[in-house]
Amino acid sequence: MSEEERIDVVDRLAETRVRDCYQCGKCSAGCPVAQRMDVLPNQLMRLVQLGRVEKAIRTDAIWQCVSCMTCSTRCPKSVDCAAVMDALRQLSAEAGVAAAACRRTVIFQKAFLDNIRRNGRLAELELVGTFKTRAFCDDLSVPMLLKDSWLAPRMMKRGKFQVRAQKVKDRGVVRRIFERCLATGSRVGRAKRAPPES
Repeated sequence: MSEEERIDVVDRLAETRVRDCYQCGKCSAGCPVAQRMDVLPNQLMRLVQLGRVEKAIRTDAIWQCVSCMTCSTRCPKSVDCAAVMDALRQLSAEAGVAAAACRRTVIFQKAFLDNIRRNGRLAELELVGTFKTRAFCDDLSVPMLLKDSWLAPRMMKRGKFQVRAQKVKDRGVVRRIFERCLATGSRVGRAKRAPPES
């Protein structure tokens, strides 16, 4: 894949134009977690502009992003930096190159989406069980498996612990939403849509 094609993939997934970024640095200056990132947001935009998407998807920075949208709001060229971060996370997860320290985040996101797909709404106990099981199978961390288990009795006492999950009545609507997202979320599906003009 050429550099231009790599840039186009990110542009299509993010529905923005990374080429419009002129490196003013406002995204990095406003980012509340920039000090924890190995590569600053404007530097990530530059990596993508140069077609170095492979390097960008291997950074810890894309997983440190909290999607607060400050970067996108501050951009004078209306580049949706937060959407670019989302696109890079998607590409990283698809390629299986997420940093080891971020693997639990990926596991949690998948467990969360699976939970919503099944129930139409969040079933907390099911989510915790699925996430902890998958994370434990990934890294065999017993402390992580038992972490926060002491909260269950306190939550039961306050009526905040729902053993039986409630499901939405029309799960067909939720299924169709997921099908539509999967159809348009893939690179093939997104390739049919042109990025917006600036």
